[in-house]
Amino acid sequence: MSKVAILTDSNSGITIEEAKEMGVYVLPMPFYINGELYYEEIDLSQDQFYEKLRQPDCKITTSMPIVGDLIDKWEELLENYDEVVYIPMSSGLSSSCATAIGLADDYDGKVQVVNNQRISVTQKLSVIEAKKMADQGSSAAEIRKFLEDTKFDSSIYITVGTLEYLKKGGRLTPAVAAIGTLLRIKPVLTIQGEKLDSFAKARTMKQAKQIMMDAIDKDMRERFHDPEGKNCIISVAHTQEKEAAEEFRQELLERWPDREILIDPLSLSVSCHIGPGSLAVTTSIRHDILK
Repeated sequence: MSKVAILTDSNSGITIEEAKEMGVYVLPMPFYINGELYYEEIDLSQDQFYEKLRQPDCKITTSMPIVGDLIDKWEELLENYDEVVYIPMSSGLSSSCATAIGLADDYDGKVQVVNNQRISVTQKLSVIEAKKMADQGSSAAEIRKFLEDTKFDSSIYITVGTLEYLKKGGRLTPAVAAIGTLLRIKPVLTIQGEKLDSFAKARTMKQAKQIMMDAIDKDMRERFHDPEGKNCIISVAHTQEKEAAEEFRQELLERWPDREILIDPLSLSVSCHIGPGSLAVTTSIRHDILK
């Protein structure tokens, strides 16, 4: 039986400490802040990130993992493992997945790169599934196939606290952002694998949360064929909005009682585009591997 290492990037929201507890590995994502390179969790904490993000003249750009860092990590893991499964962020959101697939060609199948098309808490779920499969004796290729076959068994819906960061990132024109702010419009966005897309518009946070709950309810009923959501996992995510996230969790529990609903921060690569004060809800099929 092959000994398989599970590697992801910090877009999964998995911290270095959590990774140790889970028995997996995390590659810290690089960020450029006013042209200076930082690594998530190494020399850039969540609090430091948001402090810089709030500064009016601060320019933050995300970057794919540096090729040398990625290869060094693969080489390090292959000294102790027979194979590596690498789960990067969605190929629809970054070119890092395609780059990694190209690099893996030189490893004769020992490195399997998963084009999982997930990010943040749903990417984290894929890592949990991969680790359980590895522990049960699955090969790296079998794990990659399972994660790619089930990549669309998940949804994320997000509402933002302010339109400022969508405008900053070029996703809204200044005029549209100004009108939206004036009318107090709260967009609801979705990530369904490929990219961050507009889903609906709300006038209040209460209405936005209702739209998101109705959306995951519809996904569970129509896409996942699970009307009561008994075989689905629901999670709440946020960008520096812990109290609001806990309140949202309680509202979800009222609608779907007797279940565990976890709360996690959204990954910084998403946060830099939507800003602080955002809330998200996700739903994913709970596969047999998790039962």
